[in-house]
Amino acid sequence: MCEAEGVGFVGPAASIIRSMGDKIEAKKIARRAGVPVVPGSDGAIDDYDQAVAVARDVGYPLLIKASAGGGGRGMRVVESAETLESDLAQIMSEAETAFGDRSVYLERYLTDIRHIEIQVMSDGDSTVHFGERDCTAQRRNQKLVEEAPSPVLDPQLREQLAAASVALCREVAYRNAGTVEFVFDNIERQFYFIEMNTRIQVEHPVSEMVSGIDLIKLQLEIAAGNPLPFAQEDISIRGHAIECRINAEDPAEGFRPSPGRIEAFRAPGGFGVRLDSHVESGYTIPPFYDSMIGKLIVWETTATKRYLGRFGP
Repeated sequence: MCEAEGVGFVGPAASIIRSMGDKIEAKKIARRAGVPVVPGSDGAIDDYDQAVAVARDVGYPLLIKASAGGGGRGMRVVESAETLESDLAQIMSEAETAFGDRSVYLERYLTDIRHIEIQVMSDGDSTVHFGERDCTAQRRNQKLVEEAPSPVLDPQLREQLAAASVALCREVAYRNAGTVEFVFDNIERQFYFIEMNTRIQVEHPVSEMVSGIDLIKLQLEIAAGNPLPFAQEDISIRGHAIECRINAEDPAEGFRPSPGRIEAFRAPGGFGVRLDSHVESGYTIPPFYDSMIGKLIVWETTATKRYLGRFGP
C-alpha cells in the first residue's frame, strides 16, 4: 500500500518481505546465492509419503517447520519414524490455525548448535555488515541473551558468515536493515542458513554498541533514498556487548506472562550501560502484548576475562 501511494517505507520492498518471509522460498534463494542450508526437503511437504522419503534420505531426528512460522512457533522435533505421521499432521494443523498457511518443510535436526546471525544494511546497490550476534541462550525458541561478537567463531568462520550474508542480500537486491540467521554446528564446525528477518530486530543494540553506528538513523537515511555513507572497510567492531531481555514473567508458573503494576523502578546507568524500556515507577504492565518490558545492554572493551580475578577462577 505504501508503494502504491508513493510513501517511503522503512524497510525492503514488499516483494522481498514476502519472498524472504516464506522460509521455503528463502532457502531456494539462499541456494542460488551459494549459501549453505540445512539438509532437508527441497520444498514444501504435502503428505506423509513425501515426508517418509525425505526422512529416508536425511535421517532422524528431523525438524518439521512451518513455512510461515516465526517467533519460535511452528516447529517440532521428530525423534523416530513412529511419530512422524502424527507430528506432521499436528504441525500442519497448527500452522494453518496460527499463520493461515499449512505448508511445512523438513530439515535435519542438529543436536549441538549455536544460533548466530549477521546484521546487514543495504541501499539496494551496496551491502555492509556489522558483525555477528550470538543468540544461543533461548527458552522455548525465544531469545533471552544476545552477545557480540560470538565467543565460538574464529576469524575465518566469521568472514565466511559475513560473506554469505552479503551474497544473499545481493541475490535479492536487498534494501534497508536485515538479519541473516544461521545455525552453527558445533560438531562439524559448519554453518547453515535458516532464515532472514527483513526488519530491524530486538537485539540490534548489541551491534550498535560494538560498531558505534546508529542503525535506526541509518535505516531512515536509506528509506529517504540516500546511499550508504560508508563502505565495509570503514566499519570496525570494538569490544564486547551483551543484551539481556527483561520480561514480566512468573518463574514459579513456568515463566508465564505476569502483568501488573510496577511499584518501584530504578534504571541502571554508567559508561557502557544502556537500557531500552518504556516502563517507570507506577506503570501498569498490560496483559495484551509481549511480556518483554525492557532490554539491558552492556559494553566493555574486552569480554569479562579481565575481571575474573575479582571473583575467583
